[in-house]
Amino acid sequence: MYIQEETPSLLKRASTEKLREVFQKYASIQKNGEHYMTSEDFVRNFLGLFSESAFNDESVRLFAGIADTSKDGLISFSEFQAFEGLLCTPDALYRTAFQLFDRQGNGTVSYADFADVVQKTDLHSKIPFSLDGPFIKRYFGDKKQRLINYAEFTQLLHDFHEEHAMEAFRSKDPAGTGFISPLDFQDIIVKVKRHLLTPNVKDNLVSVTEGHKVSFPYFMAFTSLLNNMELIKQVYLQATQGSRTDMVTKDQILQAAQPLSQITPLEVDILFHLAGAVHQAGRIDYSDLNSIAPEHYTKHITHRLTEIKAVESPADRSAFIQVLESSYRFTLGSFAGAVGATVVYPIDLVKTRMQNQRAGSYIGEVAYRNSWDCFKKVIRHEGFMGLYRGLLPQLMGVAPEKAIKLTVNDLVRDKLTDKKGNIPTWAEVLAGGCAGASQVVFTNPLEIVKIRLQVAGEIASGSKIRAWSVVRELGLFGLYKGARACLLRDVPFSAIYFPTYAHTKAMMADKDGYNHPLTLLAAGAIAGVPAASLVTPADVIKTRLQVVARSGQTTYTGVWDATKKIMAEEGPRAFWKGTAARVFRSSPQFGVTLVTYELLQRLFYVDFGGTQPKGSEGHKITTPLETAAEKVSTEKVDHIGGYRAAVPLLAGVESKFGLYLPRFGRGVATPSTATGS
Repeated sequence: MYIQEETPSLLKRASTEKLREVFQKYASIQKNGEHYMTSEDFVRNFLGLFSESAFNDESVRLFAGIADTSKDGLISFSEFQAFEGLLCTPDALYRTAFQLFDRQGNGTVSYADFADVVQKTDLHSKIPFSLDGPFIKRYFGDKKQRLINYAEFTQLLHDFHEEHAMEAFRSKDPAGTGFISPLDFQDIIVKVKRHLLTPNVKDNLVSVTEGHKVSFPYFMAFTSLLNNMELIKQVYLQATQGSRTDMVTKDQILQAAQPLSQITPLEVDILFHLAGAVHQAGRIDYSDLNSIAPEHYTKHITHRLTEIKAVESPADRSAFIQVLESSYRFTLGSFAGAVGATVVYPIDLVKTRMQNQRAGSYIGEVAYRNSWDCFKKVIRHEGFMGLYRGLLPQLMGVAPEKAIKLTVNDLVRDKLTDKKGNIPTWAEVLAGGCAGASQVVFTNPLEIVKIRLQVAGEIASGSKIRAWSVVRELGLFGLYKGARACLLRDVPFSAIYFPTYAHTKAMMADKDGYNHPLTLLAAGAIAGVPAASLVTPADVIKTRLQVVARSGQTTYTGVWDATKKIMAEEGPRAFWKGTAARVFRSSPQFGVTLVTYELLQRLFYVDFGGTQPKGSEGHKITTPLETAAEKVSTEKVDHIGGYRAAVPLLAGVESKFGLYLPRFGRGVATPSTATGS
């Protein structure tokens, strides 16, 4: 799996000093006081590709020629830096492909250049393309002397593969019947459209034909569908008004596709046949499209600090691996919870003091007019650090509290998620409720200590109240005073919060289902508003039960007793005391907690074969170039600036355009190339 953190157009260029430092680390040639990289320095040692000892040296030279614009076999620092700049452009994929074919470095592609590269590809070796046919002459002229510029080249590359597919069909139908066998159809698609095939499509190429001969219109519609899967996704989102879980029928897709002439009814028929062959269903959702559509190369650009693959496939998930996964999530959840609690702790203190302020008792004193007044008075009388009274026990408890909540929610969601990655709303609510119930074990003792420390500043006394003294005074059972109220608060809170967060996050995701950190933060904060406000009455009751009543204040024996006395003495409005402070505390806290939790899973990625946060991950279709790169490193630390996109872009040149170059061949590693990095 890979993460779409940024597209190449958003990559920030590296500084000249940093680039020069990296360049000189790998440059093995020195001439006239200048350093240069050889082809192997650049491709094998720096990029980490073609690491096998029997690598294909011609393929290495072709890839190095993309950066070597002078075509002298050496890459200078200025060329190294220029290529880094190219990798940051919005059309970097096409420009990289263009420089692969620009063998002379003069900004154009000749027939000889085009033919030279095409003839070296795996595709040409399997299904040769006629380089003397009318297609080539239309682009390069009858005498093949016309030069193609960059803009024209992009169209040539697009049309070339469509023409190659048609030529392959004609080669399998020498009699001109307009039909080929299912096995011939499979052979052509696997060879010519290999870069567009996901495992699900590849495994069902014969079954989707239902044993019938394949007509030319069907063949063309099938290849067009593979090319237009991203457009099909947009049609689906149009039909579902942005939802990625709604099941849609063929008629709904046809209706939504009517304004688009690129999508024909035959293509929609094939789409549903293909989805039906994979999942045996008469309707499709977004996950069906993902199982058919190849992943875009930009999702291979990552910010990962670590990446570990714990299992080779989901089938290898043992009970031990699942325990490790829960431990991993618990650890990340602990850190995320601590970060979230620290950020909003002053608001939490104000909320607690406002909720503990009782009218009608203790000679009618009202210490604070509102939350802002409380905030100012705490700073005036107790100093800035007064806003952080009770933070230490809060951090000691919030780490396991938030960790257990996040872990249990993820665990129950995983168990209730179907094979297509969808989970019904009732299951989301149940998972959230289980998460809320599980956290009370940690929440209640720490909440009661925290609350007593937070209100301690209201009492002018010579002795300072400490957390340990509160624990000794309460004892084990006393630490769970108000636990029922805590359950009344935390279970509905989580049952509301997590489903709301999941759906808000999905609504804010981009067209590929990816969430930027800011949308994660916003989704977490938005979900906290209804969850925090609606359970405020339970929070007020819990606070009253857990705080020590001062002389003259009303005391409570339980949840129902507290409810009756608060209603009688202070009226229904008392149940909503501190709502604003609670919302302002819970919303940003959970926003920060959830964004930290998910970003940590992105940065410290471990693949346990289970599910990952939606909007963060995508299934990766591996190409030979990526496989070779992964043997060295997923992302080398020296790949800075635009070079973070280098390996994904070169993989994209292969996977998007089908220009697979041979991996093995004549080359043999020498001592100098084997130890370059």
